[in-house]
Amino acid sequence: MDPSARNAFNHNFTDEKYQQFLERLNNISESNIEFRVAETPVFLTKDFRNKLIEAGSDVIQTILRPDFKELTERSIPEKWRIPNENDHPHVIALDFGICKDKYGEIVPKLIELQGFPSLFGFQLFLGEAYQHIFNIPDEWTTYFNGLGNASYTGLLKETILGPYQPEEVVLMDVNAPQQKTAIDFYCTEELIGIPVLALGDLKQEGNRLYYLKDGEKKYIKRIYNRLIFDEIDNDPEIFKNNVDIRQPLDVEWITHPNWFYRISKFTMPYLQGDYVPKTQFLHQVGQIPHNLENYVLKPLFSFAGQGVIIDVKPGDIEQIKDPENWILQEKVNYEPVVQAPDGGVKVEIRLLYLWPDGDSAPTLAINLARLSKGKMIGVRYNKDFDWVGGTIAFMRS
Repeated sequence: MDPSARNAFNHNFTDEKYQQFLERLNNISESNIEFRVAETPVFLTKDFRNKLIEAGSDVIQTILRPDFKELTERSIPEKWRIPNENDHPHVIALDFGICKDKYGEIVPKLIELQGFPSLFGFQLFLGEAYQHIFNIPDEWTTYFNGLGNASYTGLLKETILGPYQPEEVVLMDVNAPQQKTAIDFYCTEELIGIPVLALGDLKQEGNRLYYLKDGEKKYIKRIYNRLIFDEIDNDPEIFKNNVDIRQPLDVEWITHPNWFYRISKFTMPYLQGDYVPKTQFLHQVGQIPHNLENYVLKPLFSFAGQGVIIDVKPGDIEQIKDPENWILQEKVNYEPVVQAPDGGVKVEIRLLYLWPDGDSAPTLAINLARLSKGKMIGVRYNKDFDWVGGTIAFMRS
């Protein structure tokens, strides 16, 4: 991490500025932020930025393999398999922990990957707010590939809207206004003009979907999908009371729900490289490692870290009835590289890619970062700390 930028930021930080920063963010829309935003961004060195880009590119090369769909066919639960899948994910998110390698070098290590949207709208406003309130010089950017606010917004529009008008494309989640990430929904609405709908707002006419605006039917050509099936798995009545989106409907998906499963923990055993922890499907592990304390067990079909076994013991493995649905992964030890007033803070950086139709590969566009002092990254492990939460990484342009 860049020490000169860190020292300058910490020296000029005040609680008053942080409150002004939060006020600015909460004024973006009528939806307040329902997650903690950290007091500080992350400042990357050029060297670490280049390592991140290389690490992400290694993963993308696997996703671009001609046989990638064949490799990941088993990843999709049959009850959540959706017809009319397209040939590529429109969005990709790659999570890297910041760690030390065996030589003592600071490196990124892949933690998770998703073929699913992240905070593509909110991160633009978040970066602007940090830069404005904390007087971060213009030489610092949150974007990759030479993008800026206008060109990034253009790429986002191209990806989500495609050839359609904003009123023909909807952002949809099961109960959108009540989601913790609702602020991102309304940021996206402001940036590209698409309406934000709950699942219950969808209406069906034959195999077409529409929504009502001022009593008028608006037919839907595309759904910018924010609904995660894992979140509704415990509600067997959901598609009796709402449109069953698993039908073969005349609608395009951004990104198609099947990609949520294809690009996930399931992909990890197929990845290689210096920035990927050794990962195997549990049923393919020939010899259980003697140093299990250096591994974690993860269920393939779980959401938000549920079911992960951090301190693995031989008995944990013996009790697993479906080893084909678990991975054994080398433990990644985060290095507390961000200096807060009261000590070091661990960091995870999410690289966010956009892949509009017609492009041969995704474009690395912007990033998201999370700060943690707890045992794991995530809200439940950081409830009683400050200088933790959602943030963004700046790099010299």
